Amino acid sequence: MDELEDRARRVRMLSCDVDGVLTDGRIYVDDEGREFKAFCALDGVAMHRLANAGIVVAWITGSKAPAVAHRAQQLRIPHLVVDAHDKLTPWERLRSELGLVPDQCAHIGDDLPDIPLLRACGFAVTVPHAPPAVRACAHYVTAREGGAGAVREIADVILAAQGWGDVTDAPGHAVAAVATAPETS
Repeated sequence: MDELEDRARRVRMLSCDVDGVLTDGRIYVDDEGREFKAFCALDGVAMHRLANAGIVVAWITGSKAPAVAHRAQQLRIPHLVVDAHDKLTPWERLRSELGLVPDQCAHIGDDLPDIPLLRACGFAVTVPHAPPAVRACAHYVTAREGGAGAVREIADVILAAQGWGDVTDAPGHAVAAVATAPETS
């Protein structure tokens, strides 16, 4: 087994940054000062798959935009930390509460505030647009950009390493049979 697969096999928690990971990093602000973000649906499905496989998903972000809390609620993300400029402290607290050691944790982040967390976790992941200092801390750089399925990509890596094949293998997912009517002339 290679090192990447070994790291992915141990993961029991995946923490995610939001801006630049779950979104493309752009922040939209309307004339009233309301902030908007675009999230990738592929990432949402991936987080459900992780949860169904028994892997805890947490979001730790410097953002305090209401859109983040709304999306986390929609996806039933059990652990959300917003307005975190020091991400390591809440991550350590959560990891400890869950009884996990750092090697059982993965984090995906894209910018300088993520570096301490990337250095502390057992499986550090970033996205292609991350600065060189962040990429230097990563065990894995996704092919997909933030906001375009990067979390889906790393979830697939983790799930495959842990023996979860197709999404239909995860508990709680049923295989849907598709019936087609015979063609008539």
